[in-house]
Amino acid sequence: MKKFVLFFSLLICPALAQDVKPDTQPITKEHVEKPTKSESSKNKTVTMSATDAVKLAGNLVAVGDYDQATRILTMMPQTNNLPVEIERWYLIAQMAQKQGDYDTAIKIYRKILDDQPDLTKIRYELALCYMHKKQWYRADYHLRLAMAGKDIPDEIKQRMMYYRYVARQNKNWNVWFNFGAAPDNNINQVAGGEECVTNEWGTFCRQLPDPVSAVGYNFMLGGNYEFRLADNWRWKSDANIYTNIYDKHDYDDLYLSTSTGPRYLWKNGDIWLAGVASRRWYGLEKYNWSYGGKLDINYDFTRKLSAGLSFRFMDNIYDEYGEINGQSYSTNLRTSYSLDATKYIVLRGGLERDTAKEDIYANWRYSAGLGFGSELPLGFHIYLEPSFTWSNYDGERWIVKNKTFTQLAERDFTQRYSVSLSNNKVDIWGFVPTLTFSYTKRDSNIPNREYEKYTTEFTMHQRF
Repeated sequence: MKKFVLFFSLLICPALAQDVKPDTQPITKEHVEKPTKSESSKNKTVTMSATDAVKLAGNLVAVGDYDQATRILTMMPQTNNLPVEIERWYLIAQMAQKQGDYDTAIKIYRKILDDQPDLTKIRYELALCYMHKKQWYRADYHLRLAMAGKDIPDEIKQRMMYYRYVARQNKNWNVWFNFGAAPDNNINQVAGGEECVTNEWGTFCRQLPDPVSAVGYNFMLGGNYEFRLADNWRWKSDANIYTNIYDKHDYDDLYLSTSTGPRYLWKNGDIWLAGVASRRWYGLEKYNWSYGGKLDINYDFTRKLSAGLSFRFMDNIYDEYGEINGQSYSTNLRTSYSLDATKYIVLRGGLERDTAKEDIYANWRYSAGLGFGSELPLGFHIYLEPSFTWSNYDGERWIVKNKTFTQLAERDFTQRYSVSLSNNKVDIWGFVPTLTFSYTKRDSNIPNREYEKYTTEFTMHQRF
């Protein structure tokens, strides 16, 4: 281990006297080997390892002697011992945190976690800093990961559970803003090719629409606010704007939504009942609007296992397609389990029912997905998810199949595989660039309803 020399102007080491003069200067080798009588009575040379120096600085931090601790930690030469370097920067962050300089502490904790994402203590301290900054959503994210760490004392576990309750109580507002670009090789979701019918007069064919490639520029802005009614009651409102603008404007998409209603929270969960309204424009034309209500329930079963259950009812009115008018009913379950302080899995399931004036548009949909996310070294974060959707329509329609007309009800199976990758070290004004690659394939008993597509999406996400 690399050694270095600390020189003090006292006869007793600061570990005992806890006082180091700020004007301490290095002494030459000759002074150490052949000190004069006067020097030997006034100076004492102490040779310490980097580990011992960090321990000494830790003791000084514990008793509040930040000036001397800072001198020791900053005058230390850099070592190749990673645990020592982490502890040194941790102590510097601790001093900033204890003195109310949370921005500096957050920067240091983030830097440590970018290189060593499995350090539970660092993630816990980062969450506390976010709480002091009243950034409750970020605090909650890191608390949930920290709680899944190994070898956490029971006292700290209880404290984390309490802090999660505090974060839940104080989530009074949040704003999110994402933007990016997404090349798509099949924006119109078609199979292409040729469709033929054979009868007694011969074979007649028509060319089906070919897949259209386009680049979409997406933008999302949203936020929510909770007005405190009582200790456990809030009035929560939110609003979202999402748009995808393509170089082929026939496929432009703009979606607005808002919801508002009472929210009740308790130690391990919350419940929100809200009215919902939305409006959509597609291809620069009015498409539909919807209104209804929703019920969202969230509950933490253990320090690692959480779940959210959502129920929604919407009445849908289309501007140009009155035959599709009807209601939508849905229930969705999302379960999250933290494997440790860096890795988590997400299990999703859903059931949806759409009614319509014409049965050929009414359908049942079942969905499932399994995601895996991980904080990686060097600041990377990865999330992978395969998801599947089954759609069964009520009414039969006339279609062309096997070169003849036939009548059947549509049955679809859609599978999507996606992977998202981001890096926290590329931080631009609090936003982190994220790349998402996805492959989607739909199989159907109606040939011209089948398609496959590849999408590459680049977005800027708020950093957590």
